[in-house]
Amino acid sequence: MGNQERASSKTIRVLFVAAEADPIIKVGGLGDVTGSLPLALRSLEPARANGYELDVRLAIPFHSAITIPSHALERAASFKVPHPDGPIQAQAFKIQVDELPVYLIQGAPIPEDAPVYSLDTRKDGEKYTFFSLAVLELARALNWAPDILHANDWHTALSIYQLSLLRPNDPFFARTRSILTVHNLPFMGGGTEDALTSFGIAPLLDSRLPPWGTFQPLPMGLASADMITTVSPTYAREILTPEFGSGLQGFLQKRASDIVGILNGLDEDFWNPATDPHLGVNFNKDALEERAANKQALVREFSLQTDEDLPLLALVSRMDYQKGIDLALNGLRQAAGEPWQLILLGSGDPALESAAKQFEAEFPRRARVVIRYDAKLSRRIYGGADMLLMPSRYEPCGLAQMIAMRYGCLPVARATGGLRDTVKDKPSPENSTGFLFENATADEMAQALRRAISAYSNREEWKKRQICAMQQDFSWARSAQAYVQIYDRLVS
Repeated sequence: MGNQERASSKTIRVLFVAAEADPIIKVGGLGDVTGSLPLALRSLEPARANGYELDVRLAIPFHSAITIPSHALERAASFKVPHPDGPIQAQAFKIQVDELPVYLIQGAPIPEDAPVYSLDTRKDGEKYTFFSLAVLELARALNWAPDILHANDWHTALSIYQLSLLRPNDPFFARTRSILTVHNLPFMGGGTEDALTSFGIAPLLDSRLPPWGTFQPLPMGLASADMITTVSPTYAREILTPEFGSGLQGFLQKRASDIVGILNGLDEDFWNPATDPHLGVNFNKDALEERAANKQALVREFSLQTDEDLPLLALVSRMDYQKGIDLALNGLRQAAGEPWQLILLGSGDPALESAAKQFEAEFPRRARVVIRYDAKLSRRIYGGADMLLMPSRYEPCGLAQMIAMRYGCLPVARATGGLRDTVKDKPSPENSTGFLFENATADEMAQALRRAISAYSNREEWKKRQICAMQQDFSWARSAQAYVQIYDRLVS
């Protein structure tokens, strides 16, 4: 059969594949992207999509944590996935998320009792190798030949490698082109070699890759993809350098013309201070004076000093070395002579959690540390704090700084990845949305914090910065249009 079932030349069929997708199943930031971008693509009118209609469909594993009533599941296909010991039976169930068709793939290598991500690399290797092969067989079972296979991170990178092996001799996939989006380069799927071997997948023969990269899913996908995207323009440049390239910088430099950085978007309906039900008082850029009540409620809740002239700092983050938690704490120590109060919310690395609690003990009247994940509290913090600290050592895109700006909370951030692309540190308050520092040191963090606190003392100019921040366009429609440019380039 093959190409006779392909859509018309003015329709682009996109098979979007990922490990997770909100609201079906979400563990981290990847779920935010893969839950929002396919919907945004599907919602684009042809006039905003280079004249194309976009038939976008999403496939994810049917994880055990997914709870969907059986009556909402439509059995979409039953098919077999190749394996040296004999084909493995798989099936796919279809659900609708708004207007987006989502396929949940089920099979024995996707355990009924396993989390989305586990510490057992063999189990994860088997699950995601199976899933990566299964998405291609799903398309064949549906007789729906995609124009674009769009994979995300190492978990689905092997689908692109497998496509590259099939495409030369398989009419069904002859015109399918591929994109691999890198959300976090250091996570490459190391430790999954046994799983690859069990599925009969051989190392990739590509001299551009370092030897260790020829048998890890992400490098294999990067070498096979027609295009590579990252989740911000700056991160696309950074991964070409030794500091951020994770050992692949030499290979990526050879593919530089095929790498494009597209900034992630933000669900502007979900993250809207004018309608957010978790805020004590809703507000917008035209009624910023209402925001003060949220700050007052926060400082009362945490028994801090109720002084509007005293800036309230926030740190809402996973406790991880990447996020620069240690830089924030040491920078604050260096800026202890400045007026500030702090609320820190997060959990993760036990050593960093302990360091944060020690910091709270050092500054019992000025700092409050909450060790947990708390989505509702984080919203109240965004809606009431004056500044958000984001001293990340690297940040492929980042979501918190976009949310904070939308809520009138100005970031103090390291100029890396998506932070550099989204935070505008300008002399003019009317064009400034935050404060940046170049190097990942406590000294530079403290210097940026002093600048921010000094700027806060001029309340009229601070309000101009807030308004500028709240006016930024972080919509998914903007990001989706940029992806359509890549799709058009590949199918033309």
